Amino acid sequence: MTSTQPTISPDSTTSPDSTTGAEPTTGTQTAARPMPMERTCPFSAPEEFRTLREEAPVTPVTFPDGAKGWLVSRYADVRAVLADPRFGAGRRRMRTGDPAQDDAPVPPPRPGMFIMMDPPEHTRFRRLLTGQFTVRRMQKLAPAVERIVAEHLDAMADAEGPVDLVQAFALPVPSLVICELLGVPYADRDQFQETAGRLLRIDATPEEVLQTHEEMDQHIHQLAVAKRAHPTDDILSGLVQSGQLTDEEIAGVGALLLLAGHETTANMIALGTMCLLRNPGQLAALRADPGLMDGAIEELLRYLTIVQYGLRRTALEDVELDGQVIEAGATVVASLTSGNRDATHFSGDPETLDVSRPYSPHLAFGHGVHQCIGQQLARVEMKAALSALIERFPTLRLAVPEDQVPMRDNMIVYGVHKLPVTW
Repeated sequence: MTSTQPTISPDSTTSPDSTTGAEPTTGTQTAARPMPMERTCPFSAPEEFRTLREEAPVTPVTFPDGAKGWLVSRYADVRAVLADPRFGAGRRRMRTGDPAQDDAPVPPPRPGMFIMMDPPEHTRFRRLLTGQFTVRRMQKLAPAVERIVAEHLDAMADAEGPVDLVQAFALPVPSLVICELLGVPYADRDQFQETAGRLLRIDATPEEVLQTHEEMDQHIHQLAVAKRAHPTDDILSGLVQSGQLTDEEIAGVGALLLLAGHETTANMIALGTMCLLRNPGQLAALRADPGLMDGAIEELLRYLTIVQYGLRRTALEDVELDGQVIEAGATVVASLTSGNRDATHFSGDPETLDVSRPYSPHLAFGHGVHQCIGQQLARVEMKAALSALIERFPTLRLAVPEDQVPMRDNMIVYGVHKLPVTW
């Protein structure tokens, strides 16, 4: 197994204050191609990525809205972009070549939404939260995760099937775990779950989304006020006691953790279950040897990579990457999905699911300063959920043909809207 290293260096051949970004340029003009988005299999990346990794790992593309930018598809290049401070994650307008649009001011991120910030502002939040997501806290949380999982599996068994695994299991488990981690009182958890569910609706209008965000901020603000008077051993209490964040920032951080930890883990549990049912040999291996589960979680994270369109960055100055000049102001999408199928990094055939695959660092949680801060929590939840599910229901199977499972094809976080199962 080898890893191809990218060439990434400053470039002085173009003006460092260039802001047009309308057509990415190299030594010779390269035509932009459409952003690969169509899947031929629910568990595979778009076919175009195979060719791009070999022939054009850094290539100009046209995004669905017509704007132009760059796509990075090879594992080593994706890591390079995500680790390079010359590529910013802060909110910047996507370049279209139209000065009237490109120069319009971009509203700042909501207070506490640090994933849309660059250092040093991002560092301020990240440092506080790193101290909250400790190994000790994750270990202490494990029994609560197992209890929540068991309660929902009991309810599924009582329902006698078929059930929608998303609504009955995959969504409520991480939602309740995040409530546990944030210190949401039991009496308020139904309300928190209902509000979070409305934020994740695909048919919500912008006005409804704004109203629900305001409701969530109010819930968390009230909770933070209570924690200030009566702190407990939870993340919100820790943030309040730090004295380094405003009430608005605490509310924003709490909402971000609730949504990020809720949607991503829920879709990994549901899609991971569907994927194992699609691969009965791999599922049988897990049932025969539960000791494979830790490696299986990493393999599912790699193989599925549910952040399906990649991570967006903006070049803060002219940068040369593998011989291509990416101009200041250009949008760059680092494809985690493609990077995680790169045969120059992963042993064996990365296009197949192999729960016994030797571990090699993957990109499912990103890379660099923005790497997912809750990744250890996600691993704890996935292991508890999938281990208990396949043990409790040894005859678990889809209740509908696979092609009737509604996929989240057009959403940033890939997965399934529903997963009817029986046993």
